[in-house]
Amino acid sequence: MSIKTIIFDLDDTLLWDQQSVKTAFEKTCDYANEVHNVNAVQLEEAVRAAARQLYEGYETYDYTVQIGINPFEGLWGTFDDPTPQFQKMKEIVPGYRAQAWTNGLAALGVNDAVFGAELGERFVAERKKAPFLYEDTFAVLDELKGNYQLILLTNGAPSLQNLKLEITPEIAPYFDHIIISGDFGKGKPDASIFEFVMDKAQVMTENGIMVGDNLMTDILGSSRVGMRNVWINRENKAHNPEVTPTYEVTSLTQFLELVKGL
Repeated sequence: MSIKTIIFDLDDTLLWDQQSVKTAFEKTCDYANEVHNVNAVQLEEAVRAAARQLYEGYETYDYTVQIGINPFEGLWGTFDDPTPQFQKMKEIVPGYRAQAWTNGLAALGVNDAVFGAELGERFVAERKKAPFLYEDTFAVLDELKGNYQLILLTNGAPSLQNLKLEITPEIAPYFDHIIISGDFGKGKPDASIFEFVMDKAQVMTENGIMVGDNLMTDILGSSRVGMRNVWINRENKAHNPEVTPTYEVTSLTQFLELVKGL
């Protein structure tokens, strides 16, 4: 049957989140190099490793996995959201940011907790200044708007995902519904959030299609409810024998040509 509803992922599908995070790290680590003469590339690697290790040790970790929040979102999010778990994250993240950067500096032989805390806050500011999108994002959305019902389905904390939309204000008006996993209580690939989307948008499985960059969330989750999907594999990532997308493309532009023929 023909496609009437297109469900888009946000991060690294429409927004180039990896580039935003990379840029924030580069700017912050270059500043650290100016102050302490540390290797900026090595510091980024050390802070990323420290952040992952710390993040997995917090009592909120299982919840972040359920909602779909990664360690680097924890490095700049406020998590000013109403659930008890998000409120606990709100308490944790200032210290988490400071400790991740302090531990990263220490790995390079610099013991300066005050400067580590400063870098943690500087990273937040740099990330907010770096909202990258793919060059074809708006051209594709322009083509689709009015011809399809458009849904945005994103994993994450509402406060953080809404902030991303605030600093790229052109995106939200394209969508008929915006659904954030932290509002729902579970994230992709849980089948229940896809069922919720279909109910809210009044779309049958056969009339919808999911578009995303992540095999283990976007593609796996939509497959669980029998919905067709499109894997945007810009970086020629390895396939997973346990998760097979209906279609695979290398850009939003290629997806646009695909959907026109469905």
